[in-house]
Amino acid sequence: MLEAAGMTWVASNWRCAAGELDLVMQQGEMMVCVEVKVRTGSSRGTAEEAVTPSKAAKLLETSTWFMAEHFPEAEPVWRIDLVAITLDHTGKVVRRTHIENAIETG
Repeated sequence: MLEAAGMTWVASNWRCAAGELDLVMQQGEMMVCVEVKVRTGSSRGTAEEAVTPSKAAKLLETSTWFMAEHFPEAEPVWRIDLVAITLDHTGKVVRRTHIENAIETG
């Protein structure tokens, strides 16, 4: 899905004191931090709804930390995307959504 959008893999499950980034991809000159949320059914809400304001703030802080560590001499252009996946009770993917710039970076 992300590769089809022209992105290339940079890192996965990157951790720091601020938190964890599920994926970091690159799309041209743009660095893209990707939060992946998976839910089975919708009884606990949708995968998109799982990104609360506190989770969004943590993603912003963690992404800022990643950019500072990996690009100390530059100011890369970056955004945070969300990939939301819904599974049925058997584990089959019934919906997959990619939301670009899902969390405002400032």
